[in-house]
Amino acid sequence: MVIETLADTYRQLFVVPGGGAKEKYLDIVQRGLEPDSRDLSHFITSDEDSITYEETPAGKVSVITLGRREDFVTFLRIMAYRCEMVDIPDTQGASILDGVINWRKIERHKIKFLESLGNKEDAVKAWKEEFGRFTSDRRNFKDTLIILSIGPYSAVPAAKLELSDKEWTALSSKIRKYHECTHFICRKLYPEKKDAVWDELVADAVGIAAAFGKYDPDMGKLFLGIEGDTYTGGRLENYSDVDVRLTQKVSGVLDSFSSIAAEHPEADPYELAIMLEEKMETLW
Repeated sequence: MVIETLADTYRQLFVVPGGGAKEKYLDIVQRGLEPDSRDLSHFITSDEDSITYEETPAGKVSVITLGRREDFVTFLRIMAYRCEMVDIPDTQGASILDGVINWRKIERHKIKFLESLGNKEDAVKAWKEEFGRFTSDRRNFKDTLIILSIGPYSAVPAAKLELSDKEWTALSSKIRKYHECTHFICRKLYPEKKDAVWDELVADAVGIAAAFGKYDPDMGKLFLGIEGDTYTGGRLENYSDVDVRLTQKVSGVLDSFSSIAAEHPEADPYELAIMLEEKMETLW
């Protein structure tokens, strides 16, 4: 029922990606129109699907887990890529969507506003003005969604970490949740600090610390596709052109993260996120 619940709020989920779907998406998302139909058969769904809410230093955020990889891909194509059939890398198992328009919030506000007017003759004009005021603040009608898949983190097999598939799947889910929640925290608390690679380094570090109880720089390198100071292929290329200089820089930063984490063993994962973010100008 998770997809059905989400589609009741974000009705673009009723649109099948591909073909002329982008215009249907825009009608629903930008113009607030209703979908042509309410068919969700393009989703497989799973008993592992869930919606939870994570409390963070930057506030509460919705966390959606989809048990089937196919549903994760379909969800991203609709919600992040306007119903276009883009390729989602196998190494990507999570995403944070910021600024998702929630027309249900607008509708609820409209009902309350019109009720407060009574039978006022210029209600249409009044609502037009109120709509502009209400939507001038994105916090009134835009949501942040964290989307997680289930499976090995960064497409790294369990054998690489000497874990069973079951153990690694559970740990991967925890890494993903803390990773994406770290993005949420850093974007809210440090909006002026934006660097795709740095953001991934910090988020991975927090996810690893949360899942394993301590930070391991070699694991951080493994998830990005680095062995020693050499890039062997992995997630790092999703965020930047990779060369020797970047690989060596990333490797050194991850080693520095290890020292910082070791100096503060009592810090919880989100405290570690803030400590690392405060070190950006020094380390990056």
